[in-house]
Amino acid sequence: MSENTIKRHMYEDIKDELLLTREEIAERVREMGRQITEDFRGKDLTVICILKGAVVFFVDLIREIDLPITMDFMAISSYGSATKSSGVVRILKDLDKPINGKHVLIVEDIVDSGMTLSFLKENLISRGAASLHIATLLDKPERRRVPLKADYFGFTIPDEFVVGYGLDYDEKYRNLPDIGVLRPEVYEK
Repeated sequence: MSENTIKRHMYEDIKDELLLTREEIAERVREMGRQITEDFRGKDLTVICILKGAVVFFVDLIREIDLPITMDFMAISSYGSATKSSGVVRILKDLDKPINGKHVLIVEDIVDSGMTLSFLKENLISRGAASLHIATLLDKPERRRVPLKADYFGFTIPDEFVVGYGLDYDEKYRNLPDIGVLRPEVYEK
């Protein structure tokens, strides 16, 4: 089966039309990269990717940041294979290097309830970061359960279950280059 056939099948699981196209995403990521470059010029910046969902966004974003940066990775779990956060946050993979005295930018795919990032923000501040900021591609404010605002965000989206550009359902659909709303019959089986 060809790659185009596989992707066509994945797109069949998308409800209606695409929420965000790859072109819209690329333009917004460029804008975010320029803003981050200006805001952190002259600072020791560590950019932390939250695995796995943010990887695609992270890679594209750091290529748009025109500064010497260090990067690190964390894996956090609050969903499992569910479509809504459980509220219980677990660190599955911690940072490899200390962040004390560094300016930290957390890169996340989506801010939903805000509980995971709120936990993570408190955790990293307690480790002595000079400052802590959040960049997210998607913001879903309707689902927020704690007061949390991203410093940099790409798009505000409705309260729908979205996949593509790193976002998944049960580890699938991450490789879609666009973002779409997943048909409920796919995850309500």
